[in-house]
Amino acid sequence: MPTDPRMLSAAQTPKSLERPMRILVVDDLALNRDLLARRIQRLGHEPGMAVNGRDALEKLEQEDWDLVLLDITMPEMDGYEALRRIRASPATAQLPVVMVSAIDESESVVRCLELGADDYLPKPFNPLVLQARIASSLAKKRLQDQKSQLLQALSRELDIGRRIQQGFLPMDLPVLAGWTLGASCSPARQVGGDFYDAFLLPQGQLAFVVADVCDKGVGAALYMALFRTLLRAMACQARPDESPAETLVRSVAFANDYIATVHGHENMFATVFFALLDPHTGRMHYLNAGHEGPWVLQAQGGFLAQLTITGPAVGLMPGQRCTVQTIDLQPGARLLLFTDGVTEALGASGTFGDVALGQVFAHTSGTAQAVVDSVRTRLAQHVGAFEPHDDMTLFCVIRESATEP
Repeated sequence: MPTDPRMLSAAQTPKSLERPMRILVVDDLALNRDLLARRIQRLGHEPGMAVNGRDALEKLEQEDWDLVLLDITMPEMDGYEALRRIRASPATAQLPVVMVSAIDESESVVRCLELGADDYLPKPFNPLVLQARIASSLAKKRLQDQKSQLLQALSRELDIGRRIQQGFLPMDLPVLAGWTLGASCSPARQVGGDFYDAFLLPQGQLAFVVADVCDKGVGAALYMALFRTLLRAMACQARPDESPAETLVRSVAFANDYIATVHGHENMFATVFFALLDPHTGRMHYLNAGHEGPWVLQAQGGFLAQLTITGPAVGLMPGQRCTVQTIDLQPGARLLLFTDGVTEALGASGTFGDVALGQVFAHTSGTAQAVVDSVRTRLAQHVGAFEPHDDMTLFCVIRESATEP
């Protein structure tokens, strides 16, 4: 059976299947340009010509090239300056450049290498040495091209994954009279392990969850989808005679036992805060499976507190269970859920921390989304130019007024 050329790796690709490489010859002497161009054509490649450094930069900007053979002593712009500008431009920074010059002094060689030249060939050049230098440089270029193609393909796949993962988050948060909801989820990479969810149960209760799957990246994103689906599916199967506490325990127990039993060899788990809220009374039943303690601020007295953990993380071991706690959110009360990527966000002054988060939460007014946006702004100021090291998720609930049942 004939081999499909598309299935060959770069190292296995026959020379007959390789495209001719484009090599730019930069020299102010026509004799030298013509000599190098003929040598390049004999090697099966396509030559181009530039009469000085400035001319070379223009051609590099206008067309794609695979290699530059660059002279040093030229009018208008010499090879040193042309090389410096080639390396300074993101578009040509990785382009192989071989210096071909009559200046055979060690000081010149060192200077070219320090400026980023890949090789140095003195004039008059040996044809076999020239052929070897070209072959070596083009092999490097092919490897760079292959790497770039693989990275582009990976980036496209991750972008698809990011869009799919965003689809697992609620497109719109439920709208409840007398309540406002706000949320934000920012993965450290294209995809991540954090998620939030909010949906109404048939009995009229608001179910909401914030969770953080261990690790980051693609693996965490896959398990994020699994955790989220299991929790939502089980909660939506609540029986009319089932209490909120029973619904919470049953839903989380099923997810825990499934992950620990079926996927236990992967050692994947998630910290989960899961709550059921009666929007008429403000009574909230919740369990906290190893998650960060949400901040709660009651209107009366302005007392700021954190809700405690009520059980272990989900997915560690089969049979583990969480207890359920209850809190009444009075009119004017506010609740802020978050993942540890928020409090552990690193900036020049260290981590953001629980205290700073609580202060921003306590001193921000407006809707729940306004609170979330204010925290995000403060986080961005704290992090500055530092790269995010973990996913960051925020979910806020505010009871603006009492509602009629």
